[in-house]
Amino acid sequence: MAPTLLNVEEVAAMLRKTPASFRWMIQNGTAPKGAKIGGRLYWRESDVLAWIDRQFEEAS
Repeated sequence: MAPTLLNVEEVAAMLRKTPASFRWMIQNGTAPKGAKIGGRLYWRESDVLAWIDRQFEEAS
């Protein structure tokens, strides 16, 4: 089964950020790692969820 791929707007919504704020995170290296596929940035949903979990672990 193929992983669920998310675009900038979808990841931003998951993080409750505006797309512009999420792009700022990408530029500063604080966003989850994505990959360019066909010239567009995408994130695997599982990677974004793992990144969120790590943020909570690091905050503890």
